[in-house]
Amino acid sequence: MRDLEKFIAGFSRFQENYCREDGLFQQLRESQHPSTLLIGCCDSRVDPALLTGSDPGELFVVRNIANIVPTCTPDAPPGVSSAIEFAVCSLQVERVIVLGHSRCGGIRALMDDVVVDAETDFVSRWMRFAARAKAQVRRELAHKTPQQQRRACEMANILCSLDNLLSYPWLRRRVEAQQLSLHGWYFDLEEGALLAYSPRQQAFLPLVCPLDRTVHIGHRG
Repeated sequence: MRDLEKFIAGFSRFQENYCREDGLFQQLRESQHPSTLLIGCCDSRVDPALLTGSDPGELFVVRNIANIVPTCTPDAPPGVSSAIEFAVCSLQVERVIVLGHSRCGGIRALMDDVVVDAETDFVSRWMRFAARAKAQVRRELAHKTPQQQRRACEMANILCSLDNLLSYPWLRRRVEAQQLSLHGWYFDLEEGALLAYSPRQQAFLPLVCPLDRTVHIGHRG
């Protein structure tokens, strides 16, 4: 019950901040005009609006286990694909960010071949959409530790999702017309840092570096 009370109190603060007559929702109640589609993971530690300091109306967010974008096929899962279509074709967002993160439970399940329930096995069935990233890591980094392989797969999965976005013809057309940009971001939970994929360097490079946790001890007189 304490959690529910906390959530209700949180909504009351939200209402006070955003729903007054001069609040943000007076502008947003008729329509939304987000500039960015962010495809992120369901992980409770990785809230896109909190991480980016975004107000309501700034991000159109799609979240699923392991921030996966399936390839555009007639039998692609419609939940993710329809959200991408709506953001790109109807809202005409200016950019798409695929946001992955370290310690991803979905990637761990993929790499460790975890089956949650043999009867349903929803997680494993979903994670098959990231099989290409797993195969690449197994092939190229077979000599690395399981932890290193999982981290590499988290990053490879972001790149696979970016590639899969280009399989949607209406999205690809907007990218080619330079009306839409694609970005791959990686949130390092351990370091509290944000990395972005650089196609030129073919590597994830710091956008926001880790905090300096060095303890400075002053000289005693």
